[in-house]
Amino acid sequence: MDAIDWERLTPEQKKKLLFLKQKELLDTFLAHHAISQAQYDKSLGDLTEKMGIKTLGEGPI
Repeated sequence: MDAIDWERLTPEQKKKLLFLKQKELLDTFLAHHAISQAQYDKSLGDLTEKMGIKTLGEGPI
């Protein structure tokens, strides 16, 4: 990920970037078989809910 000027980001933008970084980590764990698909689905669902991220179709908004 490119260098980001965190000072200029809104709290909502910071939250979205944090969510995307956490999702990327989960994706990596799944790709390397460190977690199962069920664990991935549960963790991503919990992350989405707790961070208040809304989804439409496949991607986060």
